[in-house]
Order: sequence, then structure tokens, then C-alpha cells
Amino acid sequence: MKLRIGPGALVAAAFIGPGTVTACTLAGANFGYALIWALVFATLATIILQDMAARLGVGAKLGLGEALMRNTSNPMLKMASAILVFAALAIGNAAYEAGNLSGGALGLQAILGPSGPDRSIILLCIALIAGGLLLYGKYKLLERILVGLVLVMSAAFLIAACIVKPDISQFASGLIPRIPDGGTLTAIALIGTTIVPYNLFLHAATARERWGPNGDIQAARSDTILSVGLGGLVSILILTTAAASMFKSGLGISSAADLARSIEPVFGAGAKYLIGIGLFGAGLTSAITAPLATAYVITEIWPTSDDAQKKRIFRITALSVLLIGVLFSLTSISPISLILIAQTANGLLLPIIASFLLVIMNKKSLLGAHTNTLKTNIAGGLVVIITLGLGLRGIARAFSIDI
Repeated sequence: MKLRIGPGALVAAAFIGPGTVTACTLAGANFGYALIWALVFATLATIILQDMAARLGVGAKLGLGEALMRNTSNPMLKMASAILVFAALAIGNAAYEAGNLSGGALGLQAILGPSGPDRSIILLCIALIAGGLLLYGKYKLLERILVGLVLVMSAAFLIAACIVKPDISQFASGLIPRIPDGGTLTAIALIGTTIVPYNLFLHAATARERWGPNGDIQAARSDTILSVGLGGLVSILILTTAAASMFKSGLGISSAADLARSIEPVFGAGAKYLIGIGLFGAGLTSAITAPLATAYVITEIWPTSDDAQKKRIFRITALSVLLIGVLFSLTSISPISLILIAQTANGLLLPIIASFLLVIMNKKSLLGAHTNTLKTNIAGGLVVIITLGLGLRGIARAFSIDI
């Protein structure tokens, strides 16, 4: 079978954003190799969940939001589900969008240096670019350009990880699940930056359009495994590079220039430009996909069949998420803190969205032969339980409750 790359590449491009660079760098710098297991788990979990989303789009020709509405008969339960999904995406994507814009701004600040424009001006320029592309851009061309920018950053970290020569024994010990003191929220952030809840909606919607019925289920699965697997590998390389070059170094991280310092011994003075371009490209990619995914799901759950009205709802939703992201990103919160908060929010929201997906994927009337197998249900259930446990532990630690 000829391998065809499809929506899986879009999903990978969406989660290899500035949040990934920041969360993985912070994890490596603060905890060394101890949290590599979290990225391995997150990558496998992402493949499991995104495969379900792709099968929903290909097998049932439905988006996740649309499937939830069609398969909830009780009016009160349907309304509650719609409100919960809307709230989850509104909260998660607003925080995530702010992190995306902040990450893109960090990248440009690293390139332009201290003599460049003020951060707020850079943020507004990025938002205008994203807004223009959301309204008028040709998505296929846009996708190719932005994925190309992310691949440049990916290649940089692959080279960096090889040259800094990580400690293999410590790397191997990091594959054993454990959470170091103070590392709970970082572990949740690593999972949240990889298993992005909105990608489940985005993948189902785009797979419905990209792949043909039934016969392309295997093609969609291969695309998911390859694309998400490579994305997870990039995340591991970023953490490994930071662990090998920054752990116990005492370097503080508050800007893209600080992130670049972790690989400056490898790339020299050009590191800030390399990381800056990568962060800007990744930030712009994610700044577009987050509003797109929210627009898809709101359009799917909105009670109307009028195509013109759906288009208006789609545009209004996408631009609203972008605007909220701009407002949050213009606050006095540190950009690095904002990105980490966004990833943590995603990690806490994930069990809710994944539980919805599991229920839908067991509807034989909807998917027929493409429903979940027992093995898939067990794997998906374990993902929900583990992410729920981590989320509850993070909330408890935030309120100083020891669990």
C-alpha cells in the first residue's frame, strides 16, 4: 500500500508548537531526563486517541462534535454535552491560543533583538497575519509552508541532540515512570502539549474530508502512526537536548534567547535565529489550527442546517478564539508562564474529551465494523484513567493537598 500523508501531519504540526518547545525545554532544564516517560506515554496515547478520531471521520463521515450531537437523544443531556464541549474548547483553546501567540512573539523577539518593536506590537502583527490567513488564506499552501518551518526546527533539535551526546543510562532511567518533586504540573504540561484535545475534533473533521470511505481506514491509520510518532520523537529530542545542556546549569528561562542558549554551544551565535524562526513558525501554525478546530466543532454542534449561517458561525468562532488569545497574551503574565499554563489546561481537559470519544467509538449503529475493539477500549480507558489521575493530582497539589 502506498503511504499517503494526510491530516496526521496537520495534527503533528499543531502539537509541535511553541508550547512543545517551552514545556519540553523547561522539563529537561529543571528535571533532567526524569520525565521522558511522560512524552513516550503521551505519544502512544495520542496515536491511540487520534486513530479513533480519524476512524470516526473516515468510517462515519462525521466530526466529533457532530457525532456527539447526533447520538445524544435526551434533550437535556444533549444541551449539557454541547455546553461542556463548548466550555472545554473555549477555555482550553483561549489559553492555548494565548500561548501560541506568545510563542510566536518570543521567536520574533529572539530574531529582532532588544532593539526590535515592543512585544505588544509583535503580538498584534502575528494576530493580524493569523486572522488574515484564517479568512482568506489557501489552506493547503499555508499548511505546506508552516509544516516546513516546523521541520526546520525539528531538524535543528535532531542535530543538537546528537551533538550534545546525552547520557544514555540517564536517558534509559527516564523511561521509568516517576514524578520528581515539583514535577507534577510539568508532567501534565508535557502530556497536554502532545495530546491536544482540540486535535481530536480537528482530526475527525479533516479526515472526513481527506479520506474516502472504509477502504482508506488503513491509510488514515498509517498516516496517524507515522506523523504523530515523528512528532513525539521531536518532543523527546527537545527535552533530551535541554537535559544534556541545561540541567543543573542554573540558567533561567524567560525568553526565546534563553531557550537558544541551551543549544548555542552547538550552533553558535546563529542559535537565536534558528530557534526564533522555529518558534515563530510553530506559533503561527498553532495560532491557526486552534481557532480552526474550535470553529469546526461549534459549527458542528450549532443547531442549524443553513450553509450560509454555518459559514458565518465558522468565521466568527475562529476570529473570537484568536481575539481572546490576543487579550490573554497582552496581560502582564510572563510568556513562558502563559505557555506552560496553556499546556496544563489542555492536560486537565483531556480526560473529558477523551471520554466523549470513547463513548462515540463504541456505537455500532454509527461505525459498524469500525467500532473500537476490546483491546482499543482497554488502551483508551487506560489513557483516560492515567490522565485523569495526573490532572486530579495537579489540582490537589495546587491547593496544597498531598496525594
